Amino acid sequence: METFLAIILGLGIFIGTNGLKIDREYERGVIYRLGRFSGIKGPGMYFILPVIDQKAKVDIRTKTVDIIPQEAITADSVTIKVNAVLYYRILDPAKAINMIENYEIAVYQAAMTTLRNVVGQNILDDILQQRDQVNFKVQEIVDEMTEPWGIVIERVEMKDVEIPLSMQRAMAKEAEAVREKRARLIKASAEQEASIKLAEASKTIMENPAVLELRRLQMLTEIGAENNTSTIIMMPSDMISFAKQWTEASSVNKVNGKGREMQTVQIPEEKRGDRLSINTKM
Repeated sequence: METFLAIILGLGIFIGTNGLKIDREYERGVIYRLGRFSGIKGPGMYFILPVIDQKAKVDIRTKTVDIIPQEAITADSVTIKVNAVLYYRILDPAKAINMIENYEIAVYQAAMTTLRNVVGQNILDDILQQRDQVNFKVQEIVDEMTEPWGIVIERVEMKDVEIPLSMQRAMAKEAEAVREKRARLIKASAEQEASIKLAEASKTIMENPAVLELRRLQMLTEIGAENNTSTIIMMPSDMISFAKQWTEASSVNKVNGKGREMQTVQIPEEKRGDRLSINTKM
């Protein structure tokens, strides 16, 4: 009798030790009874039948997958390398265990191939400037693939896009040309506005010449305010025009005067006493 009680006690201890399970808040237990799916238990403490029941533990926290750089050809035939990071979470532990052999490898391979395919469908400018659209497209495709496995893709982010060195130089030249074009357009626009203002100012000066003299005096004041060793005095344009007209008139008078100038010709002496005969003509 004592031996039987000892056996019962030992069996009870064995069942209690091996049948009592505790799972954390982020863990779930997929239970199989005699090889068939029985249910999902956890979190907390629960009891299973040793030998008869088997448990597969599943972590339902969000997992991060780092996709190594993938070489792909864009739609405009540029070879680049792209790497990304993937965030996914298990919604249905039973499907993640029963529907796929290794859901971690499956999710990684699906994300890697989808990333290459999506990059190949876009041109380089879209990949560089519209990353959010590319990320959303990859997330949508991978999430559709993993939905039967009870897995949801929370986010996909491209971390880096490696571009060939020759393409980087070409893009730098293009950006420089665009900026130079913008600078020239701004400068031309400023010159156009300045010419309009100058035309309006010239009309005002023509209507009132005293404005020009006031402007000259203002410029002299500005020049004198600085510590200059020499001072430039600007002459009125009327005085310059008068001097030019006077110079032209003097040149004309000089030319006309030469036509009327007396020319003296010396004639050899003739012996007519002691007198010297000189013939002059105008």
